[in-house]
Amino acid sequence: MLSILIPVKNFDSHRLINELHTQGEALGIPFEILVAEDGTDSGMLHLNKIADILLHCKRIVKKDNIGRAGIRNLLAHEAQYPNLIFIDSDAIVEKKDFLAAYISALKEYKVVCGGLHHADELSDKHCSLRYTYEKNADKTRCAATRNKAPYDKFTTFNFAIKREVFTSILFDKSITEYGYEDVLFGKELEKRGVEILHIDNRLLHTGLEDNATFLAKTEQSLTTLHGIREKIGRTPLLNIADKLTRYHLAGLFMRYWHYRRKHLRKNLLGNSPSLLKFNIYKLGYFLSLSR
Repeated sequence: MLSILIPVKNFDSHRLINELHTQGEALGIPFEILVAEDGTDSGMLHLNKIADILLHCKRIVKKDNIGRAGIRNLLAHEAQYPNLIFIDSDAIVEKKDFLAAYISALKEYKVVCGGLHHADELSDKHCSLRYTYEKNADKTRCAATRNKAPYDKFTTFNFAIKREVFTSILFDKSITEYGYEDVLFGKELEKRGVEILHIDNRLLHTGLEDNATFLAKTEQSLTTLHGIREKIGRTPLLNIADKLTRYHLAGLFMRYWHYRRKHLRKNLLGNSPSLLKFNIYKLGYFLSLSR
């Protein structure tokens, strides 16, 4: 018995919904697909009407955006089956045994992460920053690598979980803006000793934002991180920021960052963004939040 949960906002997910429905029917087990519109603009609500038509499907419409954590908690509350699969709306299923692989893994594990990847070529040069960042991250997204640090590699994009485990934790509703709800959830799983299995059951991620939008979302995620740093413990960026502060180098770095900020942004918003400059920009922006 399986509940497939898809949060969506202003995105056409009919291809994803249709493929999951086809696979669900082929399994021959009770299943449902719940699609939650989280503050979708009224003019775009028609994009996922397929969820109102297909059997085993239900669409939930929230006029106000309740956030990434809130909408996922709502979906789990509405789910009727013990096995949950969370999938982001901008995913494409490429494997014909995608659902079957999760069902098999859930027989032994309570939390299973399937992974994601990106297209081999950039289709829109205006999305070069997100694409460059994600393609670099793809190098370490195979299951073997993720299983070396299973909690750190937890992500909400594509994972399965037992309902009783999820509802005993839930995503932190204090995070109303973009970023880090998955990191906190992974740390809570670790704290409770809930084992995570990473498998190669990846989805294709298609929803790449343009450079300006992604940079703004990155800044928002850093603001979120700054607000929850006591909850989150250690991250690579926090470690570096703390070392700079401890050795009284944060001020020097910030002077450099303010001097180079326009140059860094110009590079990141261009067609050939540098990941090194992206990391420098993120560190400086995070440190600026405390000054």
